[in-house]
Amino acid sequence: MHAPGSLRVRRPWLPVLGAALAIAAVCALGMWRPWVTPSAPVASEADTVVAVAPAMLELPDAPRVLVFGDSWVYGSAATIPALGFAYRLGENLGWDAVVDGVRGSGYLKPGIDGGSYGERVAALDPALDPDLIILEGSINDRRLPAEGYTDAVTAVWNALESRYPDAAIVILGPAPQVLPVESATARIDRDLASLAAARGWWYISPIAGDWITEANYLDVIDIGPVGRNHPSTDGHAYLAERVAEAIIEMTAPTDVVADAPLDEEIVAP
Repeated sequence: MHAPGSLRVRRPWLPVLGAALAIAAVCALGMWRPWVTPSAPVASEADTVVAVAPAMLELPDAPRVLVFGDSWVYGSAATIPALGFAYRLGENLGWDAVVDGVRGSGYLKPGIDGGSYGERVAALDPALDPDLIILEGSINDRRLPAEGYTDAVTAVWNALESRYPDAAIVILGPAPQVLPVESATARIDRDLASLAAARGWWYISPIAGDWITEANYLDVIDIGPVGRNHPSTDGHAYLAERVAEAIIEMTAPTDVVADAPLDEEIVAP
């Protein structure tokens, strides 16, 4: 109630201010979105890839298989490197396995005792003549700028195809060494999956397949000063089993219709 004779001051800017504050609150909530992690950005139209369906793997008995990658392929943190997953994988499946792992190496990053993936592929023996190549990794590129990454990957893959034109190639993406998965590692996983799909290559994603979760993290990863977030001996055995399962699924005959879903960690374009 206003006193007689007093003027009621009109404030036409109040509704405008209220509306602006409401809009700001909505925008802030949309930007915050606690249910969306940094590792899951919205894909743009430029990210669209024309996928090519991969062919089932046809391997001879006791095939020669090159397992190429970083410290995980090397066997770091296993009691001895020969207990690493790449060696166990060959034993489990009866392969003539050739293991080429260099600690710290990546598509862009030179390793501790070897070069980057491109330098190492150039040094491979042309007479090796593998039936299958499993190219793993690499989380070692996660600290480097994303710019130029896809070009480096493309160059490595082209060189590998040129050196071993008769080999089937399977890409094994990075596995998380820490949880939650670092956004840069998730970006590498997406980039590799996309590039493999464009070539019609099989892609195995330990991230998409939830190979390493909070439930089994300490059983798989050695977080001590020696292990430094690499797979333990038991962890390497576990990874060998998971990779073997994926490879078997790619090679086993199937009566499943072409558009039936596969396990999430195995990406068939």
